[in-house]
Amino acid sequence: MTFHYLETADDPRVADYTQLTDVHLRKLREPAEGMYIAESSRVLRRALAAGTNPVPSSWRRNGWKTSTTSSNSSRRSRSTSAKLRCLRKSLDSTCTAVPWRPCIARTGALEELLADCVRARGRSRIAVLEDLTDHTNVGAVFRSAAAIGVDAVLVSPQCADPLYRRSIRVSMGTVFQVPWTRVDPWPASIEQLKEAGYFVAGMSLGEGAITLDELVAQDHQNLVLVFGTEGDGLKPETDQLLDARVTIPMMNGVDSLNVAASSAVAFYATR
Repeated sequence: MTFHYLETADDPRVADYTQLTDVHLRKLREPAEGMYIAESSRVLRRALAAGTNPVPSSWRRNGWKTSTTSSNSSRRSRSTSAKLRCLRKSLDSTCTAVPWRPCIARTGALEELLADCVRARGRSRIAVLEDLTDHTNVGAVFRSAAAIGVDAVLVSPQCADPLYRRSIRVSMGTVFQVPWTRVDPWPASIEQLKEAGYFVAGMSLGEGAITLDELVAQDHQNLVLVFGTEGDGLKPETDQLLDARVTIPMMNGVDSLNVAASSAVAFYATR
């Protein structure tokens, strides 16, 4: 490994870090090349521990200077050079979003993931994120899922990318620990979850919702918790396919919790 010491962010060797906006990067580089950025040494250690491919490039603080390896430059735009970053090429370039477990986002991936979940403990908890738009929320849900022992996370086709820089950062690298994949078609895949023996509950304020305590009392062996997008909640077509609508009772005039907070409450209650 060769180290290069940089005196300025204008150095052409780091143009991809400094000249591409996040929007351009997500549209032009990330889907086709399957790359992401991980910030902070703790996150990078988790990525490496999970079996990531060799890191094409990284930055590190060295006193008042910053160094980068001589391998391929980053494809994520960041003007700050004080944080550690890495890239990873997709294990399957045909995947539009690459889960950490190799190539699980392929035909038949959902069946494989469900089988793994049931084999692992005999009692399974899975979270589904439907069309969440905020990368911070996605990362926070993954962190709670890892901390409380959720077996897997499924994300809808329109959900924000768990491997986006902000998602990885907020998750503290747990996006590399929790098995996940995109489910398509959605919500038709709910039927597949039911056929695999899962009770599918949607977190909702809809009519006829039972309380979270009532759901816990039912003690389902295999449970899927579906969380809708910020603001609008679950889509009507999703709502129609649920086995139950579940709500967390609120006090003091508060109508609902942020999706990241509600997921943590639900994960802990149904653990």
